[in-house]
This record gives sequence, structure tokens and C-alpha cells, in this order.
Amino acid sequence: MRSGCDIFVPPQPPCMSCGGSESSLHDLEDNDLDALMADLVADISATEEKFATEKDTLKGSAPVAPIPSQPPSNLSFPGSSSTLRQATSSNSIAATPPPPTSKPSKEELEEQIKADKIKLALEKLKEAKVKKLVVKVEIMDGSSKTLMVDERQTVRDVIDNLFEKTHCDCNVDWSVCETNPDLQTERGFEDHENLVEPLSTWTRDTENKVLFHEKKDKYEVFRNPQNFYMWKKDKKSLKDMKEKDKEQLLEENFCGASVIVPDLEGILYLKEDGKKSWKQRYFLLRASGLYYSPKGKTKASRDLVCLVQFDNVNVYYCKEYRIKYKAPTDHCFILKHSQIQKESQYIRYLCCDDEWTMTLWVTGIRIAKYGKQLYDNYKAAVRKAAGSATWASRSIQASSSASTPSPTPKGRDSIDQ
Repeated sequence: MRSGCDIFVPPQPPCMSCGGSESSLHDLEDNDLDALMADLVADISATEEKFATEKDTLKGSAPVAPIPSQPPSNLSFPGSSSTLRQATSSNSIAATPPPPTSKPSKEELEEQIKADKIKLALEKLKEAKVKKLVVKVEIMDGSSKTLMVDERQTVRDVIDNLFEKTHCDCNVDWSVCETNPDLQTERGFEDHENLVEPLSTWTRDTENKVLFHEKKDKYEVFRNPQNFYMWKKDKKSLKDMKEKDKEQLLEENFCGASVIVPDLEGILYLKEDGKKSWKQRYFLLRASGLYYSPKGKTKASRDLVCLVQFDNVNVYYCKEYRIKYKAPTDHCFILKHSQIQKESQYIRYLCCDDEWTMTLWVTGIRIAKYGKQLYDNYKAAVRKAAGSATWASRSIQASSSASTPSPTPKGRDSIDQ
């Protein structure tokens, strides 16, 4: 286990090291794999040579079957053509069935067993190359669960695994999140991400943690899309939108040839590089990135500068930046690469006037970065929640039926009376 780290690596099979000598672990893995490959190659070569020898032996000893002679086509046979057809039909019916296949010999069985062992060894060799982590996940109630996660598993797989372990209600708001005490940030992993990849960027002495809790803003855009795509309108008029209109709004923005990003624009605070001072700038969100005007509050297109593109960065919520960086408010978020775990000049710091504005921009950036994948994640989460609810209701019905006492049958004497 890492010192002060919530990620450890199991001793078997060898994978990503989290303590001790990293090079010695890698050397051990290479040596083991080399030895295994040498044995496999030797077995395969011996098997191929034996098969080749047996094939040559069979070719030399197999007798050649004589070719049956056929009558000349110009010869005629007595009798009518119907008689000939009947005779042919009788011969085909009377033909003896092919002999049953003989049982494999002892040598063939041994070769098959050997081939199966080689196949199994190759599968184990492939499995040994899969990176695995043992992850401690902290739950909202203060408890924790330990999971084995490999690089093929998505966050959705991990959430489903946690559902089974925690027996929670499986609603769509449950999220796996990472926290970074050094940067005082938190980010909810998207359901399609592979969890091992971002966790592998954590440093050896990190105090980062993995949390499992509910985040109402995770899929709020799909429950109330009008608040994000029609944000300029009065909130009271948007509150009573019909479900049919919401579905149409989602259809227009997420089901076309390309996803439409919310047309966000407005004043945000931007932290100056290397300083604890913040300046108001006019920002615009576009599918290609986040743009701002370096000349203050003007929004002339000719003055816009791209602050960051979203291909290689993620968006993180921040805590207590009013104290840490003298931010104008506590509603801050940053944009950075996942490998950056300490303060860096490559982090972009932004601050909003209120919590809703921060949620609006963070959600808009997620839509710009992930597009339709975000909507697919939501629909998969809804299906999971619906299936879980159906199963739970059936279980309750079954248990209630089992607990209900059956009517006591009357005795025979009372019936006779």
C-alpha cells in the first residue's frame, strides 16, 4: 500500500507498482514472461514436428483406392427407363451408411490436452499484461469498499459493482469521484472513462481519494435541459416546461449530426498567471474551446482569444479558493490535464458569481468535451436504475407473499357437521 495513498497493487499478478522498487517488479515480470514464452515456443515446435512426422508416415503407408470402371456412355441396357430409375433408386437406398468415426487414440488425446494447455497459457500471458489496481473507495456514510479494478473496466462497471456491494438505490446521480487535497479539487469521473487510466497518473505519495456519492448536477442537463439551453429566459417560465418539450429539446441538441453546445457567454473572473489577482473577462463557450476577450468586458469577435481547448483537459470543482488564492467568491473551477497533480502554470483558474453560474459553465464544458457520449451515459444509467427498481419491487412482492399466512383449512369433523 502506498504511504498516504488509497491505491495499492496486488502482489499477483504483477502489475503497476505502488511501493518498493518499481524496476525490480518490472524485471521480475519480464523474466517470468520470457521463461513462459520460451516454454510455449518449445512445446509448439515439438508439437508441430510430431504432427509433420505423423503426416509423412500416413502419406507413405496409405493405400490408393482403385477407381471404379464406368460403362461407356453409348451402351444401352435392356428394359425401360423407369426400370433403370427404380434400380438406381433401390441401389441408393440400399447403400451402406458411412462407418462411425473411430475414437481418438491416446496420442491424439494427449496432443489435444497439450494444445489446450498452450491456449490457456497464452490467455494467462495476455491477462498478466493487463494493468490492475486495488482501489479503496470511500462511501458517503463513512464506510469504505475495496475493489480490484483493471484497465478494461469503465467507471460504469465500477459503479455497478459498488451497487452490489453497498445495496444503494442505484439512481442515476451516483458518481465515482476523485479528490485532490493539494489542489483542493474534486471531479466526477464520466461513466465511459476507464478508471485505471486517471488513477495511474497519481503520484506515489499522493493523498488523493476516490469517493462514491451522489452528485445532483451529474445528469441534471438531461432532466431539465431548458435550464441549460434556454438559460437567458426567466427561470420561472422554464420551471413548468412539459416533459414532451424537454424531450424535443434533447432531440434537437443531442440527436443530430453533431451535438449542439449551450450558447454560454458572460463575465467570469480569470486568475492571472503566477499571481493571486483575478480579473473580470468576457467569456464565450464554443465546441472548439473556451474563449475570452483580454480587453475586459468587450465581446467583439475580433478580440477573442482561446483560453483552452478541451481535448486534453478536464474540468474540476474547487473548494475554499477564496482562502487559498483570494478568489472573489467560493464558486471556482479549474481546467487542467489529469497528470497535473500539483500547482502548475498550465492550470486555468476561473471564478463565478454564484453556484448556478458555475454549474452552468462546468456542464457546458462537459458537453463540449464529450458530446453525445454524455447522453449515452445518461440513458445507460436510466436503464440500470429502472431495472434495479423493477427487481426490487418484485423482491418486495415475493417476500410479502411469502410472509402472508395461508388460510387454515377446516377440520374434517367441522366439514361433516
